[in-house]
Amino acid sequence: MLPVIKPKSREILQVERREDVLVLRADYGTLYLEPKSESIVHVTYAPEEVSGKERPGVICKETFGEWSYRETEKRILMILPRVTVSVKRKSGAVSFFTPEGKLLFAERNSEPKEFEQFETYRLADVEQKTRIVETADGKKEILEDPLKIPTGPSYHIRWHFMPANEALYGLGQQEKGFGSLRGRTLYIHQANRKIAIPMFVSTAGYGVLVDTYCPFIFHDDKDGAYLYLEADRELTYYFIAGTMNEAVAGYRFLTGKAAMLPKWAYGYVQSMERYENQDEIVETAQKSRELGIGMDCIVQDWFTWPDGEWGQKSYDESRYPDPVSMIDKLHAQHVHYMISIWPTMAGGTPDNAEFAAKGLLLPACTAYDPFKKEARDLYFDQLKRTHYSYGTDAWWCDSSEPFTPEWSRLMRMEESENYREFCTEAGLRMSYEYANAFPLYHAMGIYEGQRGAMQEHPEVPEKRVCNLTRSAYTGQQRYGTIMWSGDTSASWETYRDQVAIGLHFCASGLPYWTMDIGAFFVKRGLNWYWDGDYDEALDDNGYCELYTRWFQYAAFLPMFRAHGTDCRREIWNFKGEFYDALMKANRLRYQLMPYIYSEAGRVWLQDRSMIRFLAFDFAEDPQTWEITDQFLFGESMMVCPVIRPMYFDKDNKTLCNVAKTREVYFPKGCDWFDFETGQKYEGGTTATVDAPLPRIPVFVKDGSIIPMRADALSTEEQTDAIICRRFGENASYEMYDDAGDGYAYENGEYTLKVIE
Repeated sequence: MLPVIKPKSREILQVERREDVLVLRADYGTLYLEPKSESIVHVTYAPEEVSGKERPGVICKETFGEWSYRETEKRILMILPRVTVSVKRKSGAVSFFTPEGKLLFAERNSEPKEFEQFETYRLADVEQKTRIVETADGKKEILEDPLKIPTGPSYHIRWHFMPANEALYGLGQQEKGFGSLRGRTLYIHQANRKIAIPMFVSTAGYGVLVDTYCPFIFHDDKDGAYLYLEADRELTYYFIAGTMNEAVAGYRFLTGKAAMLPKWAYGYVQSMERYENQDEIVETAQKSRELGIGMDCIVQDWFTWPDGEWGQKSYDESRYPDPVSMIDKLHAQHVHYMISIWPTMAGGTPDNAEFAAKGLLLPACTAYDPFKKEARDLYFDQLKRTHYSYGTDAWWCDSSEPFTPEWSRLMRMEESENYREFCTEAGLRMSYEYANAFPLYHAMGIYEGQRGAMQEHPEVPEKRVCNLTRSAYTGQQRYGTIMWSGDTSASWETYRDQVAIGLHFCASGLPYWTMDIGAFFVKRGLNWYWDGDYDEALDDNGYCELYTRWFQYAAFLPMFRAHGTDCRREIWNFKGEFYDALMKANRLRYQLMPYIYSEAGRVWLQDRSMIRFLAFDFAEDPQTWEITDQFLFGESMMVCPVIRPMYFDKDNKTLCNVAKTREVYFPKGCDWFDFETGQKYEGGTTATVDAPLPRIPVFVKDGSIIPMRADALSTEEQTDAIICRRFGENASYEMYDDAGDGYAYENGEYTLKVIE
């Protein structure tokens, strides 16, 4: 018979306090409990000694020493003011309780943490065989029969825990919309339409940030939940006790405050794929001004570089002969300028040659290596020589996850196969343990480069870093980034999904998110991703209705931005009642600017979130837990997008006998007022409200004041006259303001005014 190999014992054999860390040793591994505040505990479990590897997302170095511990026969207890940690002596399973003894979170009792060592590899320093695939997401360099060499051991880790009667939110952005994470299997890796963030929060009153940088899998079923980490040296996570809003604040305490964006970034941003020369850019801004369309920024998408020089950070002089003059003309109209830049630079370009000569490209591809500071510095130095010196105001760091192998496919593969291909492609070119972290280091380089350039020229007015980028990771909020949902396809289903996926993303701790209004792809093409429902585009009233409703929803996002291919995206291309509805939403965005900017100030000062699931503020009302078509916008407003067609089906088919209404649930705990009509609704009730084309239903909490201004063509042109709309008795509001740009706010140069 086969011999039985006994596993190492998980029983805690030794307990020792080392300054502010409690160390618990077992044969299987060592558990470290390090309080970071009265409600946050850093938990590390290592099968060997702690590696000390770089973990750049968490920057908090503080420890909290006001705790005690005691041992019983079965448990070791660590007691903090707002949370008690319990470790089962037999298995090493960790649980967290409120001071009153209520269970918040529990690891599985049996084998809660599993480790399996394996060998990692990287590409050998020889010429590798790749094939180039042209996609709508740029050129993809796919490895074929890679030659690789070992780089040392790492661990596959599976961490088991046991959710109770609770809803979970977060883990970044998925492609499909849903409510709670419960009962799902999610593959957490960077992709064109996905953003990986290892943070989730619970209606039970906690958040968990897993401090890993590798791809991972979340799985939950009737037997419990687990996270499977592809490659790490130890399991390390932060448990944050408190409401979901407090958990997000705890995430920012650990990973850094969200930088303020410039005020203009909260205005309307006009983009499309793509403006082809500088005259078109200037003329588009001018026409917006002539028609009275509010606009603060226009975006130049890809292919600004000379023909055949993909990613080169310079202009094709035949189409952009004088970019400085172009940007000056925009600024004269109070319009800011954002340009698309890529981490890839085609072979043979001057930019690529400079990186290659210094060995600062990732292997077997044209993407630079942002994990090296020298490479990050060089990347921004190239920007300084061209775009930054021309007066560019903001960056669109497209394709900030340069390995998206699924976009080389005609057919959509299974999620598990996409995940495995990403692990292979990214894991060989980057360290396997950091395969999700490319966008974090990329954003770090842009932010530190621009702030460094401003210090070199203190005589030039400061510009806050504004970086619209497609992927993110832990801590990226401190680098002035806004994320978006990638290249989506136009359908009502996609639009409904956007509402939920944006809320999950912001539940992950990062506050700034947007998407392509009306979707990137409108028509249906050969590849799986070019999957829109509207081949006639703007000639199809069905698409115009979808675009209008999408636009109304986007007016209540942190960034209000149009973008896409297959048809023009300027407001004047929509006719009749669609044009009128779009203009109404555009004007409303500017009217609400004092409220919107105050809520942005609250994000920075108080670590809040601009958009949130209803459950964030009303967790004690279980009816809110699965609502994905209503959300909170700032402290006072609830937005209820219209997410079904009421007037037209696709192919210009008129819909008959469809009510122009939608159902709204009003969370318990307060009464609500219709923002337009002032009608009052009782909390804990449901009502059918009017929702004709010009109207998106929006409601305001009882006791709120909404500060507003007259609409204007840009944030720079708004007057100082504040109009206060009062909803209910004993209403008040704290309004934030600052210079609107520059970093003086970091030194206290801002105002807080209480309105009553």
